[in-house]
Amino acid sequence: MILIFFTTFAAVFIAEIVGDKLLYTTSVLAARYRTAPIMIGMAVAFMAKMGVAVLVGEAISKLPRILVATITAISFLSVAIVLWRKPDRKDESKQQEHTHRKAAMVSFAAIFFSEWGDVGQVTAATLAAKYHLAFVVWLGAVSAMVTKGVLAAFLGAGIRRSIHDRVSPKVVRYVGVILLLLLGCLSVGEILIERA
Repeated sequence: MILIFFTTFAAVFIAEIVGDKLLYTTSVLAARYRTAPIMIGMAVAFMAKMGVAVLVGEAISKLPRILVATITAISFLSVAIVLWRKPDRKDESKQQEHTHRKAAMVSFAAIFFSEWGDVGQVTAATLAAKYHLAFVVWLGAVSAMVTKGVLAAFLGAGIRRSIHDRVSPKVVRYVGVILLLLLGCLSVGEILIERA
């Protein structure tokens, strides 16, 4: 069982770390919001997505490409809109809990509603079918995804700290929105070209 866990962890981590846009999305979000709520939303989204991958198996890779492209585009556009509407300066009268909850929900939505049927999910689905130990494969896959997300979140948080006093929050917001829209377009293009 331990060998299956580590096999899954390594396979999913390697499959996901190479050229994955969610790595950059998490970094962009962590550059704008606090790290802890981003990681919570991210972890819940990864648990749900890998749960579906392990339960549904290879069928997830056969989703209609237009459906995947549409959901991905809507996801990135929605996160870009939320980031655009976020005020540049914090309003001290607002509750801190509300901000944390919103950041976790934005992180969850950005990850959960994009890139279904990607290489990490297909890898997890294949390993679950091969080993017939869905929970162990799910645990390894989620661990790999959360590890990837934590690396990205800390990268984004480091960027946030380093630019806090040097760059206007408005510029950070504009750059974040542009990057999310670009990543959304790249995701949709990749899905449509890859599955054509």
